[in-house]
Amino acid sequence: MKIENLGEFGLIDKLNQILPIDDKDVIVGYSDDCACVKVGNDLLLFTVDIQVEGSHFIKEKINPKDLGWKLSTSNVSDIVSCGGKPRWALVSLALPKDLDYEFIKGVYEGIKEAQDYYGFFTIGGNVSSSKQLMIDMSMVGQTDIFVGRDKARVGDFVYISSNLGLSKAGLELILMDKDSYEDFEKKLIEKHYRPKARIDLLENVKKSSSCIDISDGLVSDLGHVSKRSKVKIVIEKEKLPIDNNLKIFCQKYNKDPYQYILYSGEEYELALTSDKDLDLIKIGYIEEGEGVYLKTQEKLEKLDDKGFRHF
Repeated sequence: MKIENLGEFGLIDKLNQILPIDDKDVIVGYSDDCACVKVGNDLLLFTVDIQVEGSHFIKEKINPKDLGWKLSTSNVSDIVSCGGKPRWALVSLALPKDLDYEFIKGVYEGIKEAQDYYGFFTIGGNVSSSKQLMIDMSMVGQTDIFVGRDKARVGDFVYISSNLGLSKAGLELILMDKDSYEDFEKKLIEKHYRPKARIDLLENVKKSSSCIDISDGLVSDLGHVSKRSKVKIVIEKEKLPIDNNLKIFCQKYNKDPYQYILYSGEEYELALTSDKDLDLIKIGYIEEGEGVYLKTQEKLEKLDDKGFRHF
């Protein structure tokens, strides 16, 4: 069977079956934003993310500092979504021999900016030659409570941490190769290149029954929560806020803003569930059942999972 026929998550499921976890100190293994391991009285969180030229970024279209920042943010976002603080990182580099040093120097300057902002340290790594540029970061975080995808309960509300859809719009603008951009377009591009993990919302995460960071798209990521928690998630369309810059973009290019809000990846905002009133954007609720649904005044529609997939 070809990898493309298995799909990303089918592949992951099959590979995980080869490596069963038989360790009482592993609290959470596969199937969440982070693995969680008990070490003494501490809970350590482990995550990893990679940026591959041609799949995650186009080298000629990205500032290397932005690449280093984004790689760091994607890891920090996973740690935060599980209720932890980022502590340590390892970086592996696969570099073409003809790559200019100034590019990889810029990547590390971006990682340094992220370190200073989020409060972690890079403590090691590895370097190899490659025909394709790849930069991989592993991160360890620390927490006193693990928040995963499997504890959403009937009666919970669904929250998001901010407006969504901006990153997808920003990417589309980048790919347009325009000679100049309007101010609102520059802000959307900035959101794609320089997202911020919501480390400022850590206390809200710890009050939540479940949490996931929005990296593949709201519907796709809530789908993971639905599957792991065995619940039905209802999004109320009228409660989804439309960012003003996204609204102008959609009017200018004749787009549907809700397709961006529901399916934009690489947002690195948070989706949370809780029976408490959180000071966040309430967009829906949890019922008995399965799947992710969009509720309008006319109907309740099950949403297709059109989030980002590698295969």
